[in-house]
Amino acid sequence: MSWIVWFLVTPVVLYVAMGIYLATVLKWEDEQTIGLGYYGRPLPERERFKRRLARHAALLSPMLWLGSRFTTVDFRKTRIVYKGVSAPPGSCSVESFERAESYQPAAQDIFVVTQMKCGTTWMQQVVYEILHRGQGTLVDRGEAMYAVSPWLEGRKSVPVEQAPLVGTERPSRIIKTHLPVALCPYEPTARFIYVARHPASCFASCVDFVQTNVGGMAPDMAAFEQWFCSKELMWWGTWTDHVLGWWRWSQEQGNVLFTTFEDMKQDLPAVIRRVAAFLQVAPLTDDEVAAIAHKSSFRYMQEHQSSFEMMPPHLLQSRARLFVSGSADRHQDVPQETRQRVIGWAARELAGTGFPLASAYPDVAAGS
Repeated sequence: MSWIVWFLVTPVVLYVAMGIYLATVLKWEDEQTIGLGYYGRPLPERERFKRRLARHAALLSPMLWLGSRFTTVDFRKTRIVYKGVSAPPGSCSVESFERAESYQPAAQDIFVVTQMKCGTTWMQQVVYEILHRGQGTLVDRGEAMYAVSPWLEGRKSVPVEQAPLVGTERPSRIIKTHLPVALCPYEPTARFIYVARHPASCFASCVDFVQTNVGGMAPDMAAFEQWFCSKELMWWGTWTDHVLGWWRWSQEQGNVLFTTFEDMKQDLPAVIRRVAAFLQVAPLTDDEVAAIAHKSSFRYMQEHQSSFEMMPPHLLQSRARLFVSGSADRHQDVPQETRQRVIGWAARELAGTGFPLASAYPDVAAGS
């Protein structure tokens, strides 16, 4: 009988041991990536951390496989909530939101603001290179953007009070945030650059982002659509509320610049010149604009992904891709019926608000 008992008990013991191992690795992974814990390391050390994390993932693969088979992300549970605004747990916390809302901006601060997956990292790089007039050394030094540019409400970047001033002509902090206007700290002498993106393209990129980071635990398309269009569930608020709030601020405040992802795709040099003028740096030469455009190109940032990681590696994703395609037409990749519902919802939400939907996104204004 002893062998029968052993046969029955061993799987239970192994499962419990694997569960303890998983919890230990998750705790270690989080502790190692808070603040500058990951992004502050030299590139070789960041690569070693990824390899070590990948080894843990391989050893834990049976447990992770079971999780993907029997667990599905529930957006009602997969969030933290601060003053009615949802955000992803791990990346953010109630405490990090409290610190962000209470931050007192300085005149040298440049905020790069978007709803998630709308070109944040791209605009951060544009601003970084403008401040260096195309001679930035982020990639040359093997540094990460998050070691230089803090994510205001995030837990895993250089803390804003430790962030270096970038450039010499206009030494500035480049601060990333997804905060809606209701929570974003404001200062008339600071600068705020907002980037909007086609709602269905934003939706497509959000789906890619979640699927990449949770693998087999990703929900179905219907759950993604419900999440994206929900004022309660969508991280940082709905696309419509987010874009409308920041567009209104840009109409009321002279220190808020509103542009779009599509503008950047269509004519990046023109956007570079517009941003540079907004930041009140000396006019850029053609060669400087060309250098900035080159270092802010899709190809350049893809080739140097280690400098532009959007989040630290984790157990389910030790080597995430920077962009899926960087396309201005990602909305075309959304299933037709889902796309129709998303843009129809956006059109209804923005109707009568004054937002220039017909000029920015005519297909959305037409509800088609």
